[in-house]
Amino acid sequence: MIDNIIFTGNVVAPVFLLVALGYFVKRIGVINENFVDVTSKFVYSVSLPALVFINIAEIDLSEAIDFNQIIYIYAATLFSFFIIWLLSIPFIKEGKNLSVFVQGAYRSNFAIVGFAIVSKLFGSYALGKAALVLAFILPLYNILAVIILTVPLRKEKKLNLKSTVFEILFNPLIIAVIVGLPFSYFKVEIPSFINLTIGFLAELALPLALIGIGGSLNLQNIKKASGLAFTSSAIKIILLPLLLTLGALHFGFRGLDLGVMFVLFASPTAIVSFIMAEAMGANSKLAGNIVLISTVASVFTIAVGIVILKELTLI
Repeated sequence: MIDNIIFTGNVVAPVFLLVALGYFVKRIGVINENFVDVTSKFVYSVSLPALVFINIAEIDLSEAIDFNQIIYIYAATLFSFFIIWLLSIPFIKEGKNLSVFVQGAYRSNFAIVGFAIVSKLFGSYALGKAALVLAFILPLYNILAVIILTVPLRKEKKLNLKSTVFEILFNPLIIAVIVGLPFSYFKVEIPSFINLTIGFLAELALPLALIGIGGSLNLQNIKKASGLAFTSSAIKIILLPLLLTLGALHFGFRGLDLGVMFVLFASPTAIVSFIMAEAMGANSKLAGNIVLISTVASVFTIAVGIVILKELTLI
């Protein structure tokens, strides 16, 4: 038990210490809001796609991709999404709150927090599998977000199908996967100088992204957060990881596959949920509080989950 606790501490602590560092340096004025915004755009558009590309390009697709895993993730996500939505309707009357509550409860920050945890938990090789999972889950996340931020608000006119498809297909992370797949499938060797350049960019992705998350947090808002924010966060980082990981165990997933799925389900709410809520006219303050609470609390819930799974020798 002690060994697994120490191991888990070594996995989780570096990730959330970088988040804490981002919060601290923002508070003392070393970085500002503009730095956080510019860094987030750079990570999303350049550095994180480089990380995804290099890990996809260097893996063996025949070993890394598991369609049973993808099918389970899709089924679990869709089931969670619609159950949360249906069960919330009697209790949350305002559409702008309902839409944010549901999105906050299902949408994971897997590309940043999840990647960082997977890398520390299983090593850099596992990022190839994580990147493939991300490639499949991102379009689903985006489609479900558009649905939940449109239907409860009765603003169907805001749904532009052409624009939505364009945004999904031309997401920088999806492009990185599409470009990386031929390199992996045909085992194309990337020239050393290009490989090193992409590698340098990839190494920036997670540290910068985690510092950016910390810089975007305002802990004072926790005191003002509503019960909806705490409930949605609890569903996201406690209830869903518990139920969906048990489901994965029932279907026979173990080791790396189970670990990646647990991290996907247990990661805090994605920051983009706040951005989309604001853009679609939903309750962006509630969305921001869900991101804040789930991010701060997930340091403990992810750690507990990893310790249990390691203790039971399931991962």
